[in-house]
Amino acid sequence: MKNNFKDLISSETPVLVDFFAEWCGPCKSLAPILKEVKAELGEQVKILKIDVDKNQALASQYQVRGVPTMILFQGGKQLWRESGVLQKNDLISIIQQHQKQ
Repeated sequence: MKNNFKDLISSETPVLVDFFAEWCGPCKSLAPILKEVKAELGEQVKILKIDVDKNQALASQYQVRGVPTMILFQGGKQLWRESGVLQKNDLISIIQQHQKQ
C-alpha cells in the first residue's frame, strides 16, 4: 500500500485522503458528504479512503491520532489537514482554495 499511496498523492490533481475506521460514528456521517464533494467536483479532486485499522503504518506515518482525519495532498505535498467532520461546502472551498491554477 505504501508505494502505491505515494504514487496516488503525488498526483497533480488534489487528493483528499480520509483516514477512517469502521467503528467510528462520525466517519460514517462523513462518507455521504465525501460522495457529494466528489459528485460536485468530479475530476478536480480524487478522494481516497484509508482504513486506519488496516493501514496502521500509514496512519502513524501521517500522525493520525483521531478519526476521521482528512489530509489534502497535491504533488506529494500535504496542503491541509483537519480532524472531524466538515460540511460539503467547507470541503469544496478548501479543495478549490488549494488547487494550483
